[in-house]
Amino acid sequence: MAAPWWWPLGHVPELSAQDLASRLAIEPNPQIIDVRSRAEYDAGHITGARSVPIQSFRQMWPTLRLDQKRPIYVICMTAHRSVPAVRILRSQNYEAWQLASGMNAWWRANLPTTR
Repeated sequence: MAAPWWWPLGHVPELSAQDLASRLAIEPNPQIIDVRSRAEYDAGHITGARSVPIQSFRQMWPTLRLDQKRPIYVICMTAHRSVPAVRILRSQNYEAWQLASGMNAWWRANLPTTR
C-alpha cells in the first residue's frame, strides 16, 4: 500500500516557537495555516490562524488567496503534518516555514492561543 501524499518525510525550513512569536508580534496580518484536525484547532490555536486540515490542504490551498510576497507559517501539533504543506507551498515559490515541534512547543513556551 502506498503512503498518503501527506506523509511527513524529509526536512523543511522551520522556526522555533519564540522566533515565530517574535515575527508575529511585528508582522501585520500574518499568514498562518493550521493543518491539524478541526477538533485540534478548535481546542486552541494561534490567533489569526486559518484551519485547513492536512488531508484537504492540497485541494484547498489555492483558494486561500495567499500573498506570495509575504511568509507563510504552517502549524500542526508536532511538526509532522506541516512538512508536506510547507513542501507544496515552497514548490509554488512561497516562503513557507513550519513551527518547530508544532503547537506542543508553542504551549510549552506559554505563548497565547485562542479558541
